[in-house]
Amino acid sequence: YVLPWGQMSFWGATVITNLVSVVPYIGEVLVYWIWGGFSVDNATLSRFFCFHFLFPFIIVGLVILHFLFLHEGGSNNPLGLNSDLDKIPFHHYHTYKDILGFLVMLFALVDLSLLFPNMLGDAENFIPANPLVTPIHIKPEWYFLFAYAILRSIPNKLGGV
Repeated sequence: YVLPWGQMSFWGATVITNLVSVVPYIGEVLVYWIWGGFSVDNATLSRFFCFHFLFPFIIVGLVILHFLFLHEGGSNNPLGLNSDLDKIPFHHYHTYKDILGFLVMLFALVDLSLLFPNMLGDAENFIPANPLVTPIHIKPEWYFLFAYAILRSIPNKLGGV
């Protein structure tokens, strides 16, 4: 949402990073640290680029760590039954199913992003970011509507966050 750095990206980054300011005592310092200055600017965009680059590698590392621990200790058995008759090995029965599901989703995502790159974009976000001009129709995306409803229903900033 932030990386295209259009009008909606800029103002979305401003609103979302300002939510960190409600953290007691250190909120304002955290906001300045995220921004890389005293307002959302190019340093903020660079930080978001770094985050979006590194975060998938961190997630993959945690998934591999999870698989290693699961392989070492086995999964939990809440019923306490130790019957090996009902167990099947993870590889090759489930590995092939997981790889197939991953490839189908990857193909769908690549297809969507290459054939229809602007289909899911906000029209307001094609305007270059300008901190002096606030967009006329500021509304959250559909996947943020639940959080927006909570935020709007509670008058206190700390309670809404």
